Amino acid sequence: MKSLTGLDATFLYLETPEMPMHVGSLNLCELPAGFKGSFHKAVKEHIGRRMHLAPVFSRKLVFMPFDLGHPLWVEADVVDIDFHIRRVPCSAQKPMTLAQAHTMVAKLHSELIDRAHPLWEFYVFDAIKLPSGERVGGFFSKIHHAALDGKGGVMLANAMLDMGPVPREVPPPDPARRGKTAADLKIGKMIGSVFSNSLAQVAKLAKSLPAAAGTLGSTLAKQSMQGDGGRPKMPMKLAPKSPFNTGVTQGRVFVAASVPLAECKAMGKAVGGSFNDVALWICSTALRSYLANHGGVPSKSLVAAMPVSLREAGASNAAELGNQVSMSLVELGTHLAHPLKRMNAIMASTAKVKTSMQSLKGLLPTDYPSLLAPWLVGGAAKAALNAYGKTGLASRLPMVANLAISNVPGPPVALYLAGARILSFHPLSIVLHGLALNITIQTYAGHVDFGIVAGKKALPQAQDLAQAIEDAFQQAQALLGAAPATAASPTRQASPVKTRKTTVA
Repeated sequence: MKSLTGLDATFLYLETPEMPMHVGSLNLCELPAGFKGSFHKAVKEHIGRRMHLAPVFSRKLVFMPFDLGHPLWVEADVVDIDFHIRRVPCSAQKPMTLAQAHTMVAKLHSELIDRAHPLWEFYVFDAIKLPSGERVGGFFSKIHHAALDGKGGVMLANAMLDMGPVPREVPPPDPARRGKTAADLKIGKMIGSVFSNSLAQVAKLAKSLPAAAGTLGSTLAKQSMQGDGGRPKMPMKLAPKSPFNTGVTQGRVFVAASVPLAECKAMGKAVGGSFNDVALWICSTALRSYLANHGGVPSKSLVAAMPVSLREAGASNAAELGNQVSMSLVELGTHLAHPLKRMNAIMASTAKVKTSMQSLKGLLPTDYPSLLAPWLVGGAAKAALNAYGKTGLASRLPMVANLAISNVPGPPVALYLAGARILSFHPLSIVLHGLALNITIQTYAGHVDFGIVAGKKALPQAQDLAQAIEDAFQQAQALLGAAPATAASPTRQASPVKTRKTTVA
């Protein structure tokens, strides 16, 4: 028996049919040479042998009596693998096109996960026909965000997938490690755990509050003195109005794009920045291009809400997959026509975020007292958020961000699922009332995979944005002249490019 943290439980409290709170990914898979039969069947058998490697597959929710506190994770009595691993109707004789697969994934991603079962669902495409004519398999996963964050998803993939086409042998489940089921719980003990959890959280907050307040005050004071000429400025700016700041319905769109990783890293080095800076510049340039063709570019910079992982470096335990993230705000410089000025604006913004997060990382809470949280967060806060989205206020009131952008580092080498080589790792995340566009970026096996999810009203020409991302990468190559570093050909730095210490004239 394990209680959800406050952050994990919040994803349950705020969930509605319009705002499902699960994350996932679409993988295209190169089937083994000479493969015949059903990829769905092969995947089901493969996952069935490994479900004990990660508790997320077998644990389910139990809600507190009278919703007094956060729900608990317990062991499911039975896990129906046919319910959780489903086949999408397509075959070698009637394959789906890639566009049709994206449309199907958008539909599946818009549907709630049944809370009566463990909070995950996998969908297998036996055959997808790529624009090149090649036929591949497809694997779409969705797991509730209450169970894991983006980095946790990578850890889960590492536990479930293989490094080669021959699946590795895994040890059988240990019957002695089976956890408690719902039948083992006693109401009195459950209620007692709510009070003990809340008291512990209050004590922890009281102990950390002075240090957190001092660090936060110092950080904000530093940021407030970073205005022109040393004049104080507001530490937070409101984002401009954009088509992405609107309420969401159950309709979703999903599109994907991919660019080479080595070139992106080389371009980051060329400008004295990081891969993350280049990825944000690609998103910024693509958004500017998209808006220029669909409604106009705002005169102020778009602002991205960017999750920041609080996990320790190198964490790889698939048993600890809950959310360990906080949120930061990054100005994307979309109002700047000059591409190098736009890069400098992004680098300046990410430098401030990095400094702030280094100061606050150990102090940011991912939990809060459990007592009556379902009533407060799942009642009052949820009702306010729904009213905000459904009454049109999301389109009229200013927001602190225009969209969400996540950058998840993934495995550097190719992974295999049931003997099939995974070709791509396009992630899908959450959209909310007021933040109806989410771009999640994952590195995988030498390339950068973008997964773009949005409400239908917010991004009616979704494929245009996917194309704009690939076009922005080409622009960056032409602009920076950066090539991947090799022993024979070191990374080149184009003379017009400025570093963090120098602003473009």
